[in-house]
Amino acid sequence: MIDYLILGGGSAGCVLAARLSEDPDKQVYLIEAGRDISAKTMPPAIRSRYPGRAYLDVSNIWQRLTARMGHRAPTTRRYEQARILGGGSAINALMTNRGAPADYDEWQALGAEGWQWENCLPYFRKLETDTDFSDPQDAALHGHDGPMRIRRTSAERLSPFVKGVMKVLGTKGLAHKPDQNGPWEEGVFVGAVGVSEHGERIPTSVCYLTDDVRRRSNLTIVTHCVVDRVLINNGVAIGARVVRENGDVESLMAREVIVSAGAIHSPAVLMRSGIGPAQDLVSLGITPVVDRPGVGANLMEHPSIAVSAWLTRKGRTAFPEEHHEQAVVRFSSGLPGTVPCDMHGAILSRSGWHSVGYRLGTIFFWVNKSYSRGRLRLASADPLDEPEVSFNMLSDERDLQRLKQALRFGAQTLSADALAGERSVVFPSSYSPRVARVAMPGAFNGLQRGVLSLLLDIAGPLRGWLVHRLVTQGVTVSKLLADDTALTEFVQRNVGGTWHPSGTCRMGRADDPLAVTTGDGRVIGVAQLCVCDASLMPSIPCANTNVPTIMMAERMADLIKGGAVDSAKGFGAGLRVTSPGC
Repeated sequence: MIDYLILGGGSAGCVLAARLSEDPDKQVYLIEAGRDISAKTMPPAIRSRYPGRAYLDVSNIWQRLTARMGHRAPTTRRYEQARILGGGSAINALMTNRGAPADYDEWQALGAEGWQWENCLPYFRKLETDTDFSDPQDAALHGHDGPMRIRRTSAERLSPFVKGVMKVLGTKGLAHKPDQNGPWEEGVFVGAVGVSEHGERIPTSVCYLTDDVRRRSNLTIVTHCVVDRVLINNGVAIGARVVRENGDVESLMAREVIVSAGAIHSPAVLMRSGIGPAQDLVSLGITPVVDRPGVGANLMEHPSIAVSAWLTRKGRTAFPEEHHEQAVVRFSSGLPGTVPCDMHGAILSRSGWHSVGYRLGTIFFWVNKSYSRGRLRLASADPLDEPEVSFNMLSDERDLQRLKQALRFGAQTLSADALAGERSVVFPSSYSPRVARVAMPGAFNGLQRGVLSLLLDIAGPLRGWLVHRLVTQGVTVSKLLADDTALTEFVQRNVGGTWHPSGTCRMGRADDPLAVTTGDGRVIGVAQLCVCDASLMPSIPCANTNVPTIMMAERMADLIKGGAVDSAKGFGAGLRVTSPGC
């Protein structure tokens, strides 16, 4: 009999499998729709600490998943989400930031009991080995023996463009600070990244599911297996129905079921299981088990926009395989109804894996604390059909105004005279479907990129005309800054995300009709059923969501086992458990 059946082998699922299988008396099954990735089998595009190729390989993602991004976006676009063991940690940008302590206190205030900062910090420490802050005086904030190895790019490997942008921001009062995961304050930080001692990516399928962990006789990892639904009998989860790669359908019985399929697919699994908005389920022929209108609601993302510059030869990196998101700027918009340090800009030494991207430097901005909310719904009851996803970004006016502010901020920064030696033409940019198509590997795309790179390198005084003709299709920074209506339309049309979906099975109080789980991840109305991934987040943290998700899985594993850290007093202290397991 399976003790813990984990449905989804992403960042959270791999952590849960490793931690729950530490008890040799518990049988743990991990189910993943994609393929296995281990330390020995990682392909070069995933292994590299330059992560710009991993998410372009369609064998790593859900190929038919699309989403409507902006509130006024006319069409849907492909939305890259990992379909591979390790999930987002196998294809993401490697960034290992935590967000603001206030983010987690906000979760507590929103009804996610036990998730205040003082309870989360011990798990941030537990997951990491921070190689740059390893002295005893750093122990209050940093861990030294966790699976995730963290370091920052050395000064000599920062690109001339990145160093120049950091200096310009310093003149604006945004000083260089040493630790992105230290005190929550404005400033410029060399980005903290998660890489092995050899400088390679370490997804949770590698750093948690190590070779020794994989050899445990009580752990079974099943890949290429799609979850249809959770099996529920008289209000109790008893297993799951899964579809094997060859089309065979199988029912796996278990004492505990944990859904960890991510913020897009976890709510879809719950809805196919009869847990969700009852009227929507009935319309698809699904018999409601529990009417929870919050399933699929509260969908959050970090809205993004970018400003780029064509780099001179002096401005280009001498280390093209180095991690590209080399520094970040954290600043406050100052808009009413927003929090401190609500804006984030990633300073990129190169903007793509290819020849054009190598010649472009970018500040990629996102709204750190967004307030717009979207929703996803099932398109059908078929587990092979993707849900309908609408992020509804910029529907909250604060998000729109802050993204416009970011574009102005970026244009002014990159146009500074002090950067004249490192860059030439400055222009607005975004990760549009057109850009994504051109970035895909292939002979024809390679030819196009090679020709464009050569043209722009030799264009001299015609470079600006070529960029605005071939790249931005007539849109210029000067036009946008001079015309607020044009700026608004550009941002609304080109808003992107950051691949940080969250919130669709949010934690809250049991009497909150829009909550899906209580603070221990237990699904309200169904016994022995938990959720554990970014879908639990009541509000989006001011961070790349991978490390917060790993933190949640570390804490959830202890909650499930019955011994969580409470207020940093030690494991098991003050834990309130209302039922065994989940």
